[in-house]
Amino acid sequence: MKTTTDILIVGGGVIGCAIAYYLRKAEADVVVVDAGEIGAEASSAAAGLLAPLGPLSGPGPFADLLLASFGLFPSLVPELQEASGIHLEYEQTGALRVVRDAKHIPNLCKRMKAWQPSGLQMYWLTGEEARQREPLLSPDISAAIYVPEESQIRAPHLVQAYAQAAANKGAVLYPHKLVAGITKHNARVTGVQTTHGESIACNHLVIATGARSARCGEWLNISLPVNPQRGQMLALQQPALPLHHIIFGEAAYLAPKEDETIVVGATRDEVGFDRHLTAGGVAWLLNTAIRLAPSLVNSAIDRLWTGLRPKTPDQHPILGPAPGWENATLAVGHGGVGIMLSAITGQTIAELVTTGRVPEIARPFSLERFSGPKEDFMNENMNLT
Repeated sequence: MKTTTDILIVGGGVIGCAIAYYLRKAEADVVVVDAGEIGAEASSAAAGLLAPLGPLSGPGPFADLLLASFGLFPSLVPELQEASGIHLEYEQTGALRVVRDAKHIPNLCKRMKAWQPSGLQMYWLTGEEARQREPLLSPDISAAIYVPEESQIRAPHLVQAYAQAAANKGAVLYPHKLVAGITKHNARVTGVQTTHGESIACNHLVIATGARSARCGEWLNISLPVNPQRGQMLALQQPALPLHHIIFGEAAYLAPKEDETIVVGATRDEVGFDRHLTAGGVAWLLNTAIRLAPSLVNSAIDRLWTGLRPKTPDQHPILGPAPGWENATLAVGHGGVGIMLSAITGQTIAELVTTGRVPEIARPFSLERFSGPKEDFMNENMNLT
C-alpha cells in the first residue's frame, strides 16, 4: 500500500474519481480511498440524466455551474472512453417535460420563461404534438416542453471510466479503506488513518464522501450540513413500441436505456441512512409511470434499487477550502445532480488544489454560506446517524 501522496481524496464516488482524473491530467500525485467499492454508492444508483433544466428556477450561480458542466460532456465523453476503454452510453435523447391537467399549463409556461436564459433550445408542444413525437405518452397529456439537447449517460459506467482513466494515468485507488480520522500539525492535515491502523501521509486532503460527509466534517472540527435523502428507483422492460425520449412529469422521470429498459425515478425520502425499498415508494413510481405512459402497465419489472443523495439545505454543493485549514478542500453535497456536476467539479477542484486559487465559478458554493450555529447542524446530522 502506498503510504504517502501529494493529494489524498477520501471518497471514491463519481465526484472523487472525477477530481482524481482531472488532477492526473495536471500530473499531480493522487491517491483515492473509499470505505467500500469504488463507485458503489449513490454514483452506481443514479439514473445518469444530463438534463439541467429541472433543478433550475432561473439564472444565477447554480445555473452557471450546472450549465458549464453540462457543456463539458460532448467533448469529455470521447476523451474518457478513449482513456478508460469503457463505453459510457452517452446519448442526446432529448427530453419532454409534460403536464396532464390543463390547469398546470400556466405553471409550465412560467418554467419555460425562467429557463430561456439558459441558452438551451426548447419548443412548446401541444399535447397532440407531444404524442406525435413520443407515441407512448398518455392521451391526457395537455402540453409539453421539448428540449432536444438534454441527454443521458450510464452512471455506473461514468464513475468507473473516471476511475479507470485516472488509474491509467497513474492515480492509485484503494477500495475498502475506511478512514477513522486525520493526523495534523497546526492548521495542516498531514495524513489519514484507517480503521485497520494504516496511515497515508499527504500534502493536501480532499473530502468527497457523499451522503456521509457530515461525519467527515468532525475530523476537521467543522459542520458539514450534508444529510442523506433516499431515492427509490426501478427499471421496466421496454414495451414493443419503445420509449425514445426522457420524460419528466408529475415529479418523476422515465429514461430509456440502451439495454432496452426504462429507468423510473425517483422518490425523495427523508429517512436518514435507511436503504430499504418500500411498498408505497414502488407503488408511486409504477402508478406515475403508467399515468404518463399507459402501455407500461404490461411491462415487466427488470429491477428495483435505492440510493442515498447527499443533500444540503439549499440543494447546492459545497465546494472549496475547508475553513480553518491550509490544505483541506471540500467537494460534497451534490444532491441528485452529482453525475451532471462531476465534470465541472473535477475540473474546478483540481484547479484549486494545484494552483491554490478558487475558480470564480465555484466561489458561491463555499461552506461559509451556511452561517447558522455549528450546534444546529451537528444536532440535525446526529439525528440521522
